Amino acid sequence: MPEQFVASLSHYHAAAVFNPWRDVDRQHDRDNRGAEIRRQQLLSYLQERIGVSDTLLCAEAIGYQGGHFSGIPMTSERLLLGGLEHKNLYPEMVFQNLSPQRTSREDLKPLGFTEPTATIVWGFLADHKVDPRRVVLWNAFPWHPYHSEKGLLSNRTPRDEELAVGHQILLQLLELGQFKQVVAVGEKSAQQLESLEIIASKVRHPANGGAGKFRAQMADLLERV
Repeated sequence: MPEQFVASLSHYHAAAVFNPWRDVDRQHDRDNRGAEIRRQQLLSYLQERIGVSDTLLCAEAIGYQGGHFSGIPMTSERLLLGGLEHKNLYPEMVFQNLSPQRTSREDLKPLGFTEPTATIVWGFLADHKVDPRRVVLWNAFPWHPYHSEKGLLSNRTPRDEELAVGHQILLQLLELGQFKQVVAVGEKSAQQLESLEIIASKVRHPANGGAGKFRAQMADLLERV
């Protein structure tokens, strides 16, 4: 059940890793309800997809501009708050059975944090008129690894021992979702899935000029399902 899955996610704790569903970002969260709100939002997201989605789209790790504050992988707080409606991206694409809330302080980003990769991924779904419930967005390492010296508003590559824990969560999600296909976003994610002997297609990571190829490859894969 999604409830048990989200609960298992909230147990993880490690140095230089922010767990959006357990931890409160005392520097940047607007209040001490951040983790609770993020759990509710992830649960709503999964409840609308488990048993419906046919595709798991897996990137490497949560980033501070995305799931750190939204609680949902590859999904920005700005999208949830309606700040991307000029790009035809709407909060109800993410979930419909809960009113979205921000968890970051308003003075940091008045419209909420936004992540370029997240905008490209959701923009692809909107532009190609893909039912967003068809796709579950996830990460091989489902939490937010950051640089201790740079603080919580930074991203780093997860270490091997961290990935090993994340892989157990990924296997739980695969069992829960029973997806027809798994798609790795970028080379690093593809390597992680291969190490688990999970059969997956690979698409170009949309960052650093890869958006066009990402869109074309994703369109092809979703047509095949």
